[in-house]
Amino acid sequence: MNESKLMERVRTELSEERYLHSIGVMETAADLALKNGVDAQKARVAALLHDCAKELSIEEMLAKAHNHKVAIDEVSMWEMVLIHGPLGAKIAEHEYFVEDREILDAIECHTTGKKDMTKLDKIIYISDYIEPYRDFEGVSELRRMAMEDLDVALKFALDFTITDLLNTGRLIHPRTLEARNYIIIASSSLTASL
Repeated sequence: MNESKLMERVRTELSEERYLHSIGVMETAADLALKNGVDAQKARVAALLHDCAKELSIEEMLAKAHNHKVAIDEVSMWEMVLIHGPLGAKIAEHEYFVEDREILDAIECHTTGKKDMTKLDKIIYISDYIEPYRDFEGVSELRRMAMEDLDVALKFALDFTITDLLNTGRLIHPRTLEARNYIIIASSSLTASL
């Protein structure tokens, strides 16, 4: 499916607000991809589809998760919003006919992060945070970081997420902690080897 048809379909399936968010993520992801030597077209598709499952009702989400054999862990059962990443990857694959594993993986992990994220994974995770419609304390700093160093921006975004979850008394997905720990260990190992 070409990009204009994909955009047209996504527009019909999302609210106007979610569609505009997805376009903002797509444009941000394309910029970050070009800056970081990543295929910008892959970034655009992953970004456009990253929230394709976000507006489903809980019942629809659970039914589609069951149909697509999406495993739902205990934390995601308590924090149902987390399901839209893994389910979105399956919807992108089976309903939008995306075959590229890198794109599907980036959609899958955009809600929690994961250990050893690829550049594309990082770009989608960060772009979801910093797209032009986002407005929160620290977003300007995070935008600047993202243009300078994906790993520094990723750690900042993960720290922000974890702090927010702690402050609001919500559960923290183990993959989010794994992503944060991995990025710290990887950057420390790189520094130590220099």
